[in-house]
Amino acid sequence: MFRDISSSTNWASVEPVDKGWSTDKKYHIKTLSGEHLLLRLSSIEEYENKKKEFEIIEKYAKLGFRMSMPKEFGVCNGNQNTYMLLTWLEGRDLEDALPQLSENEQYRLGRQAGTILKKIHSVPLEEEDVPIKTKKEKKLLQLAKYEESGLRIPDDEIAIRYVKENIDQIWKKPPAYLHGDFHPGNLIYMQDGSIGVIDFNRWEVGDPFEEFYKLENFGIESSIPFCIGQIDAYFDDSVPMDFWIANAVYVAQASLFSIKWAEKFGQQEIDGMVARAKRAFADFDGFKKIIPRWYSER
Repeated sequence: MFRDISSSTNWASVEPVDKGWSTDKKYHIKTLSGEHLLLRLSSIEEYENKKKEFEIIEKYAKLGFRMSMPKEFGVCNGNQNTYMLLTWLEGRDLEDALPQLSENEQYRLGRQAGTILKKIHSVPLEEEDVPIKTKKEKKLLQLAKYEESGLRIPDDEIAIRYVKENIDQIWKKPPAYLHGDFHPGNLIYMQDGSIGVIDFNRWEVGDPFEEFYKLENFGIESSIPFCIGQIDAYFDDSVPMDFWIANAVYVAQASLFSIKWAEKFGQQEIDGMVARAKRAFADFDGFKKIIPRWYSER
């Protein structure tokens, strides 16, 4: 399983990690010297993508926040797999920890997350990584797949119309390196009260405002004060209106397409996404408002 990884001779234990949506095979490694590591295995067909992912992680590692730090990248198992070794962050999943903390602590951690996210978006973009086109077309194609599906929900025409009429409100900011899946499920609550960031496998280059719609999808389920804190800190306590406009478009689109996306995972996941979509409709008052109630009525 781990042939050709020279450092494996120093491993004391290897435990599978099943959490998450990634197609990578993940393992918690403990070395003979007591170090904890994360091993990610991928198909060799993913070599170029995974090599680039490792390079992006190396960029983020220079920003001064707690994260899974890059250790080693290569091929193994007779060139059948790529592997990536990262440091293991010891702590609790933030999405589990937040409900047990005071609202003030939740908000403080949200502000810490917003500061981290702003650092990630500050990394200078290499010319070769500048996208040729925006994701507007992709977002509309995804929406069309939902419209053509048998999974449509009542009153979805309101959100569909909102996305189509306001699609040009996204991608107005210069593109940036993104984490790609930044929410409490991919953050670790460390013993010292700080946040650690994991799972960079969905990194991309895109509109920095797109990074926030998952607060509506997932973040508020763990902590509304956290989500408010993340937004406040990212924008230095002065949130611009163009953010709210773009965010509402992302939320409306993702709320519907996520139902279609969940189809391959079964009815339980579909039901979860339907419930989230209905909650988003309520939070944005049928998208007659662009600032969600959980923020405006704070």
